Amino acid sequence: MLLLISPAKTLDFDKTDLKKKTKLRFLPESQELIDVLKQKSASDLKSLMKVSDNIANLNVERYHNFQTPFSLKNAKQAILAFRGDVYTGLDADSFDDADLAFAQDHLRILSGLYGLIRPLDLMQPYRLEMGTKLQNNAGKNLYQFWDDKITKTINKDVKKSKAKAIINLASKEYFSAVQPKLLQADLYNVHFKEEKNGQFKIVAFFAKKARGMMCNYIIKNKLTEPEHLIGFDMDRYVYNEELSSERDLVFTR
Repeated sequence: MLLLISPAKTLDFDKTDLKKKTKLRFLPESQELIDVLKQKSASDLKSLMKVSDNIANLNVERYHNFQTPFSLKNAKQAILAFRGDVYTGLDADSFDDADLAFAQDHLRILSGLYGLIRPLDLMQPYRLEMGTKLQNNAGKNLYQFWDDKITKTINKDVKKSKAKAIINLASKEYFSAVQPKLLQADLYNVHFKEEKNGQFKIVAFFAKKARGMMCNYIIKNKLTEPEHLIGFDMDRYVYNEELSSERDLVFTR
């Protein structure tokens, strides 16, 4: 299985003892976007990204400090750099070498700036959500910029790992950068819902953390078949057969 998740706005670039690292595969494309972003003022970014003055100023600084090649002195492995709800559930800090190796083969992070990230890929800090309407040489937004590049690379990873299924644990915003009809493996969507007054609803905060926990469950148990996912029972979630279908797996609590 190949797992797809979203990145996080919250980042941690404190030093790490982990020495294993890999190189991002879309650095030329990332540099192209950085060149566009470097032309934006803090005021431009505030309006474009709908962020505060502080965040806009921080990212002006980040874009201007963007420098290749990436190394452990100026970058960090993505799986340890991203924080936030999904990554709280993922709990990569608890991974041993075998877990990291499995994650490297089976986990992919969708990114507005970096396209498709492997866990051990070195990255520098940034803020660029996939839904940002950033005018670029390929079009008016990042979906047009990435076009089918992300999907083609997912297919290469599927072929290399001999995966028979792609497990979508990303948000709608990020998965929209993938072209499902072109995927060369069975696609499964996973949903997490909370019960309240007899009804099941998605609560974003809980759903994000649960997506990370599902990745943790798969990685720790080295699962490779989608039917094994129904055994997921972390944090009181259970598989809800009534709400699920063949390709849409629903877990409730």
